[in-house]
Amino acid sequence: MIREPRPSRPGGLGPLGRRLFAAFAVVALASVALLTAAALVGTDLGLSSAHRADRQRTASRVAEAAADAYRAAGGWQAADLSAARSAAAGADAVLTVRNADDEVVFRASGTDDEHGMSGTDRGPREQDAGSPARAGAPVVVGGNAVGSVHLAFPAGSGTSGLSAAWGWIAAATAAALAAALAVSWFVTRRLTAPVVRVAATARALAAGDRAARARVEAPGELGDLARAFDAMADDVGRAERARHRLAADVAHELRTPLASLRAGLEELRDGFADPSARRLASLHDQALRLGRVVDDLGELAEAESARFSLRLAEVDLAALAGAAVAEREAELHTAGMTVRTVPGPAPLTVRADADRLHQALGNLLSNTARHCRPGDSVTVTTSATSTEALVEVADTGPGIPAEELPHVFDRLWRGARARAGGGSGIGLAVVKELVTAHGGTVTADSGPGGGTRMTIRLPRAATHGGRTVPGAGGSRDLASGSNTPGGI
Repeated sequence: MIREPRPSRPGGLGPLGRRLFAAFAVVALASVALLTAAALVGTDLGLSSAHRADRQRTASRVAEAAADAYRAAGGWQAADLSAARSAAAGADAVLTVRNADDEVVFRASGTDDEHGMSGTDRGPREQDAGSPARAGAPVVVGGNAVGSVHLAFPAGSGTSGLSAAWGWIAAATAAALAAALAVSWFVTRRLTAPVVRVAATARALAAGDRAARARVEAPGELGDLARAFDAMADDVGRAERARHRLAADVAHELRTPLASLRAGLEELRDGFADPSARRLASLHDQALRLGRVVDDLGELAEAESARFSLRLAEVDLAALAGAAVAEREAELHTAGMTVRTVPGPAPLTVRADADRLHQALGNLLSNTARHCRPGDSVTVTTSATSTEALVEVADTGPGIPAEELPHVFDRLWRGARARAGGGSGIGLAVVKELVTAHGGTVTADSGPGGGTRMTIRLPRAATHGGRTVPGAGGSRDLASGSNTPGGI
């Protein structure tokens, strides 16, 4: 049963999660602080500019009222500046009026008015109009400047709007910061949870729990990582089960001849049997069977590692099949079989290791010679499609039962007829390993009326004026004795 590992820290973050969350939090804090500072500066500048403009408009209205009073009185001495004073008081400002000579002619101070003043009192001046709490405007009558008005606003005027804006900005900053931290926590959990689960699964596998799986559903690369890890764990489990089966099968294969050999030797040792030639030949046959099993296992191991040691070249598959038939022809004739070849288009070029393919074809032909009856025939046909080169080994033998077909290429698997014939169940497994190492496939078909057809499919090579290797010649340092497996 497949189990899911229990996370080591169910509700917390591991070291990676804490680092990620700290990084996200720092970025969030820096972003919120920068935006808050920009908002505060922008709000301050905007409100200050609006207040200055408002004060200047008030000063202009007061100057118009003073001009009307000047025109009505014909001068500053008798001018009634109550309207100007009221306009200034409406803006909560203190009014000062100066004549053209820059002398103060009117000043409103609290509840008292000082009118008709003269002299050179230097109160608030027009050049002070640009200061944050002051504003001024000229008094123009008939196109001539006859004086000026100056307004002094109390300290802190206009700050209520700025305080309200700052309050909203502070609230928005706190909300944005809380949201940023929450999102950072969520994203960190989403990123680290699959990694933590895969790590826990890896620890469980290392501890011997071969049923542990991550089973993580995550988007993007993290999901791919988890699925790839589970696929790897499945492969490890299958490999371990295959190793256990192999050990059991090897023990079974060796147990019978060893037991028979030991029993025979003990009979000879204890004097219960005479060391006749027939008895010694039987013991020798058991020893040969043990040697064949060991050789077959070595050949299977060599075939499994073939993909790492292939010497690839352009090979004519039709010529290679003909060479393999010629090498096995005597063995097939000895078994009482008729051999036919049906060559396909030549050259039928594939990129392969000629020695390894020769070994695979030889195993198929030897398997046919072992399991067919005298009088049966075998036909070796080469053909091609637009993308594949095919070799077909078809016989008229007794065939393979339908329930056994899916297992014929399994290692150490033997059907009913193979067990009767004494095969080791390795030859066809070697064929599959060698063909798979070349990027091809091998299949077996058998009809209800008998006959078996083994088909090897290999990807065709694109020839660009290259040299084609015409058969199985050349060096065979990787498979000296393996190229001629006897009776596998």
